[in-house]
Amino acid sequence: MFRLLTLSLGLLLAFAADSKTAEKMTITNEPWGQTKDGTPVSLFTLSNGSVTTKITNYGGIIVSLLVPDKSGKAADIVLGKDSIGDYEAGHPFFGTITGRYANRIANASFTLDGAEYKITKGGNAKHTLHGGKSGFDKKVWNAETFSKDSAVGVAMRYVSADGEEGYPGELKCVVTYTLDQNGVLAIDYEAETNKATVVNLTNHSYFNLAGHDQGDILDHELTLFADSYTVTDDDLIPTGEIAKLAGTPLDFSSPHRIGQRITADFVALKQGSGYDHNFILASKDAGLKPCARVNDTKSGRFMEVKTTCPAVQLYTANHMKDVAGKAGARYGRHAAFCLETQHFPDSPNHANFPSTILRPGGKYSQRTTFSFSAE
Repeated sequence: MFRLLTLSLGLLLAFAADSKTAEKMTITNEPWGQTKDGTPVSLFTLSNGSVTTKITNYGGIIVSLLVPDKSGKAADIVLGKDSIGDYEAGHPFFGTITGRYANRIANASFTLDGAEYKITKGGNAKHTLHGGKSGFDKKVWNAETFSKDSAVGVAMRYVSADGEEGYPGELKCVVTYTLDQNGVLAIDYEAETNKATVVNLTNHSYFNLAGHDQGDILDHELTLFADSYTVTDDDLIPTGEIAKLAGTPLDFSSPHRIGQRITADFVALKQGSGYDHNFILASKDAGLKPCARVNDTKSGRFMEVKTTCPAVQLYTANHMKDVAGKAGARYGRHAAFCLETQHFPDSPNHANFPSTILRPGGKYSQRTTFSFSAE
């Protein structure tokens, strides 16, 4: 039987490789074309011999992630595009860093310290989604690689100007990806500001544990270590109510196939054609805590998620329809799932939600880990 792998993505991707041989750590940096305005873009390949991931500094996108299955055969388990030109042409946030505020802010506005801020709209005509019209997913980040005996990585930096997309304060951001000899790939998010602002960062990778080109994920089994969720209106904006999950089609406290309850009853509850909900984690620990576990029985791959964030947005690619993907793949509805660990959506407009305010002298710091195994 293929030995258990562990992989963490903090994104922790940890593969426990054969202990008799240490994996050889490698990192490469190659040109990957340029944006429409002529800015050069790079593609970084991090590998420990078992796990390989490719990341670009355009939007901090995880372009590919090769993970072995129960027979040892590797497959790319994240959806994406083939080139920088394809990404610039438009896509549903495949693998991106999302910010300055991930998820939604109602009516593209919020009040902070008595001042009202109008931010750019995105996602629809009324609200802001994932930072606005030109969020962090569309920025070219400054990147610097590093190498140690036991790890390789790339640190990406971006300075968001005061007033960018309407947000107050100059925000200095660092997102660091690190892969070690045990296959641990961690993503850490840090930010500082010179003026009070709001911050909520996440990674928006679309996962299909069978492989990015292997159809839908409705038969994947999911467990969420959550006990409640934020109720939303028809625009998926939180009403402010926090409700218990028990007895609802959203309850994944025990394993369920993702598609098991996407039925007429589910739609009647105004949940739509799939999941796009903010789940509040049961553990209130400020440190790394259990978030989710996903299993694809076909490939034998498991994914376990931990995070320092208070919540996770489960999204099941409900609006995907024949999207052109990598290597000629076509992605349809429910072709992947996203587990976007983050703070609550629209927190700046709800005093009863955990605060996302960052002030001068403070530091935003979060980590999310994804552990993968095959058996």
